[in-house]
Amino acid sequence: MSLSRFLSLCQIPLSASLGVSPDKSQFFKYESVSLSCEVQGKSAGWRLKRNTVSGERSDCGRRWGKPQGSSCNVSLIPSHSGVYWCESGSGEHSNAVNITVHAFLSVSPDRSQFFKYESVSLSCEVQGNSAGWILKRYTVSGERSDCGGNWGKQQGSSCNVSLTPSHSGKYWCESGSGEHSNAVNITVHAGAVILESPALPVTERDSVTLSCRYQGTLSNLTADFYKDGSLIRTETTGEMTIPAVSKSDEGLYKCTNSEGESPESWMTVTVPAPIPSPAVLVLSMSLPRLLCSLLVGSPYLLVTIILMVKGCRSRTQGENLIRKD
Repeated sequence: MSLSRFLSLCQIPLSASLGVSPDKSQFFKYESVSLSCEVQGKSAGWRLKRNTVSGERSDCGRRWGKPQGSSCNVSLIPSHSGVYWCESGSGEHSNAVNITVHAFLSVSPDRSQFFKYESVSLSCEVQGNSAGWILKRYTVSGERSDCGGNWGKQQGSSCNVSLTPSHSGKYWCESGSGEHSNAVNITVHAGAVILESPALPVTERDSVTLSCRYQGTLSNLTADFYKDGSLIRTETTGEMTIPAVSKSDEGLYKCTNSEGESPESWMTVTVPAPIPSPAVLVLSMSLPRLLCSLLVGSPYLLVTIILMVKGCRSRTQGENLIRKD
């Protein structure tokens, strides 16, 4: 590589770049993303900024995100959709990244098992106009239909359902153009015992309580809790708390007590995006860019390399002259 070619690589128009982990631009609500300002030299004075689709322009740490060094960790909701970038105190900018948080199906109360005739509210949370989004389901009997047909009462972007066992199945939101939200499995049990567990994903390190509920009485009953078919704990209160869930807690849960056995339900655990370490940021840079950083930060090294290149050329030219003579 010639010196001129190498130095041309050092003409980097941006003083910083915005790193996104995980490296994608589309997310569902409650997913986590880590945004990092990768700055040549000191990152002090650089801030992570955004301009949302609603026109809100603000910095990380002001009503959204948790700053940590030159990074910002964000637990996303639809209103976070927008453009993100890094900016210095003197007005220098990094590249910009568009992040979209898709429609999300929320469940109230947030559980996956219900008794017959209990009610649940299912809502399509959409950034911007929710018109055209419909709550759909696919039941265990194979019926695929929309809220408001022969089940549920549509109210805006929500659907209120008085449940019966035939309502067991998968529910999701869908737009007229075919976009989908996350899907939620709901089980309606005709028996005496259900397991109250979250229908929506829980985040690693959150506290989660699973309850073995008996329909006929409010008193607590001793319950056995199972994960993936194996007994994991017996609780005299009928409740099992996991103080800080981890990915290893993800699985299929059920419970039993003196009145019967609940159906099984899957609990999903999401892991927050990791914060890239300085070493990872350095290794993620291309070799030419890394060398350019060193040269820009060390003028003496740059001069030395230029003199060495010139010296090598002069020596080569001298040797060629000697050979010709």
